[in-house]
Amino acid sequence: LEKAARDLNFAVQVGQMGVTLFPLLENRPMTPEEYQALPVEQRKEIDDTRSHLMQHTQDAMVNIREAEKDSAEKIIALERSAADQRVSDIFGRTMHEYDDAPEIHRFLNQLIGYVLDNLHLFKESDNAEPQRAFSSGPPTGTAGIANNPFLPFEINVLVDNSDVDRVPIIVEPNPNWGNLFGRIERRATMGTYFSDHAMLKPGSMHQANGGYLVLNARDVLMYPTVWEGLKRVIRNREIRLEDPNEQSGFFVPQGLRPEPIPLNVKVIVTGDEATYRLLNSADNEDFGDLFKVKAEFDSQVELTPDNVQAYCAFICRTCDEEGLRPFDGNGAARVVEFAARMVADQNKLSTRFGQIKDLLIEADYWAEQESSSLVQDEHVRQAVDHKVHRLNLVEERMREMVSEGTLLLEVSGSVVGQVNGLAVYDLGDFSFGRPARITAQTFAGREGLINIEREASLSGRTHDKGVLILAGYLGARFGQERPLTLSASLCFEQSYEGVDGDSASSTELYAVLSSLSGLPLKQGIAVTGSVNQMGKVQPIGGVNQKIEGMFDVCRLSGLTGDQGVMIPHQNLRNLMLRPDVVQAVKDGQFHIYSVKTIDEGLEILTGRPAGERNAEGSYPEGTVNYLVEKRLWELHNSMRGYYEGLVSAAN
Repeated sequence: LEKAARDLNFAVQVGQMGVTLFPLLENRPMTPEEYQALPVEQRKEIDDTRSHLMQHTQDAMVNIREAEKDSAEKIIALERSAADQRVSDIFGRTMHEYDDAPEIHRFLNQLIGYVLDNLHLFKESDNAEPQRAFSSGPPTGTAGIANNPFLPFEINVLVDNSDVDRVPIIVEPNPNWGNLFGRIERRATMGTYFSDHAMLKPGSMHQANGGYLVLNARDVLMYPTVWEGLKRVIRNREIRLEDPNEQSGFFVPQGLRPEPIPLNVKVIVTGDEATYRLLNSADNEDFGDLFKVKAEFDSQVELTPDNVQAYCAFICRTCDEEGLRPFDGNGAARVVEFAARMVADQNKLSTRFGQIKDLLIEADYWAEQESSSLVQDEHVRQAVDHKVHRLNLVEERMREMVSEGTLLLEVSGSVVGQVNGLAVYDLGDFSFGRPARITAQTFAGREGLINIEREASLSGRTHDKGVLILAGYLGARFGQERPLTLSASLCFEQSYEGVDGDSASSTELYAVLSSLSGLPLKQGIAVTGSVNQMGKVQPIGGVNQKIEGMFDVCRLSGLTGDQGVMIPHQNLRNLMLRPDVVQAVKDGQFHIYSVKTIDEGLEILTGRPAGERNAEGSYPEGTVNYLVEKRLWELHNSMRGYYEGLVSAAN
């Protein structure tokens, strides 16, 4: 083209605007002024020549473009062929390893196509514009590829168990949807959300696949959609990464939909008995089908040498893990004693190791305050005492009310129809006992036993049952020869809250029998225990708190040596008392009486024999039962005379 132009006295200049032709004058481009100075005929000749050359140039450019295109296509084909051979060799080995996995073959073929379509990414030139991914890829990934063209080659390993030498055991403390089933993260770009495979995050279910997953039932139920999702995953045996809002019907931007992952996991759901019963009743069909094995764990173990040794090992391990001072023998023994007190049983130990661990840490603190290298018995006692002091404000206020005389209690002397019962107040993290005055009044009538608490709607069902049992006892013992014509009122004095439980039924019976017999009861002896219709005293709960509550009240005015608590004999094994109470019992300043029957209790409280029926069916004169029966006959005769008088007056 340049040669043809020069032969016609023209020069060719190629620029961004295309090809430009300039007429020559003395082998140099002619200036516009020189061109205008030429005669018209010469200028016309130059223009005609330029037009001819321009047409020739355009024809040549078409041929050049076709040649360049053909050359480029051949180069691309050669490059693609060479790359295809090389990439196929590389990926072929992987494909051979996964001959039985068509999904992997399909993915690798797509990846090969992406490589061949984007060979410029692998050249040294920095000016190549990245192209989009292969058409079969997820559309939401294009935004990520635009920012990172090598994204398709990145591997997102959801779970790596290569260093795990056992089956995975995962405990999920916060089982929301994302933590449990994984989540798909999104990136906002130009007001639109995008995601790619690198933004897939695993959940505990993925991490536990092939092993065990431990969940707390209450924690799972805190999230409405998680329970249904958990059942679906277990039933289908596959995990799907999806947005939880889709389950709730909310609009969710469409994005990745990863294929489900096969699931092989044992799900262990822990919880209390109440939660188990709730799920078993409210979701019986699914719950019983999916969770077939129920295992109950006790919160206590037998006190055996092996378990004591295991407890000591736990103490040592906790000291090592928490950096605590070692415990000497007496200190460890005091911890074991505390564990037995937690379950109120001399033959068992608590397995609530969280509370035991807290005690160890607090005891170590008191050892530090005394610059002791060992945690000793006294340090454990201090830890226990200070914990009680932090929690017993209500107990202290009640003792103040007793000391001030606001709460009326007598812990010395004897009174007819009055006895000190024992109540336990449970504040959740702390419980304590205190004596409560119980009184009874008996008089002629047919109403039977009047439970004032029940009449005031302050009595629970089990307390009502205990009072009704008293009527059975009185009828069986004293109502065989004539009907009982008796009215008796029972009252927990200065009690303005609900009363429940039958642990005061024997106490109430003593008050009724005292009122009938006219014999006073010792006020220094508090009573606890339920009773059956046969007069057998039955065990109760909270015996340690009750004894210590009575002891603390008696100590306010000074121990006399005549005070104590009467308990069912079955509760002797439950005695795990404070050291000061134990010492007072050893010194004879405080007493604990165990009884099997009401008659045994009557003899302790009245100082008189209860009495047994002789061959003639009567009680020995002067005994408690004799005086009770005598009074009942008096009430019976009084009522009979009253009604006979009414009949005579009517006639």
